[in-house]
Amino acid sequence: MKRTILVIVFVLALTLSLSWFAGSAMVWSRGRDHPIAAVEPAQNLTLRAADGEILGATYWPGKTPNAPGVVLMHGIFASRQGYAAQAARLAKQGFAVLTVDLRGHGESGDAAHSFGLTESRDARAAFDWLKARQQQAPVGVIGISLGGAAALIGDDGPLPAQGFVLVSVYPDIDNAIRNRIAAHAPEPLPTLLTPLLKYQSQPRFGVPPERLRPIEALRKVTAPVLIVGGGADPYTPPEESREMLAAAAGPKDLLLLDGMDHAKATWVDTPAYRDRLKDFFVAALGAP
Repeated sequence: MKRTILVIVFVLALTLSLSWFAGSAMVWSRGRDHPIAAVEPAQNLTLRAADGEILGATYWPGKTPNAPGVVLMHGIFASRQGYAAQAARLAKQGFAVLTVDLRGHGESGDAAHSFGLTESRDARAAFDWLKARQQQAPVGVIGISLGGAAALIGDDGPLPAQGFVLVSVYPDIDNAIRNRIAAHAPEPLPTLLTPLLKYQSQPRFGVPPERLRPIEALRKVTAPVLIVGGGADPYTPPEESREMLAAAAGPKDLLLLDGMDHAKATWVDTPAYRDRLKDFFVAALGAP
């Protein structure tokens, strides 16, 4: 009997240790990019989040000093460098654009990832900077996966943006973890491992998993929202994109990208997608 108890304790301890290691792998910073040379008229700058994190950013001037602006925030393990072409196109359309490296990415300081929680401070710093630079003109947001969550789940609620494009944003941490495990492992592993991972939010970030629910924050957003999702995305499947759409309180629309998984949806850059973004921001922010 004593030996059986010891075996059970050992197995439980091993399981908890492995789940903690797996959780650590999910939040590790992946290092810094080499410095990015901005191509004129774009200019590189650094921002400081409210908690002191230093962030790399790039600004593209708009058509006028008070042109509407767009803050573009990348997904996990990406950086602003990958979205420079998209930002430059928006700037050619007349919008002022600011791309930012969220903490733990690109040229920003090393920091653990937190599914948008602490990254929301980076989002707020970027939004406030562009709002001031554009003389309080309307500012919208393109939030891609992690960047979309950061735009929504800040301590003060969603960013006070005049329009949101949310690309492949997870609705809640429970589904985010479960879907990612299920994409690579069969049951019962998703069911067994999801609770072990999601409840790590308290010791790691100081919040319960219920705090990591972009869908709840989206219910407070009355500005226009465009939900973009991959039609073949196992991480944020179409039904979850539809749930996000239903949660938005203001004018809203859904764009499902046929055949695209999570990676392809977060990097989409087709002519039709560019036109959709332009039409959305002209309607939400006004013509530059």
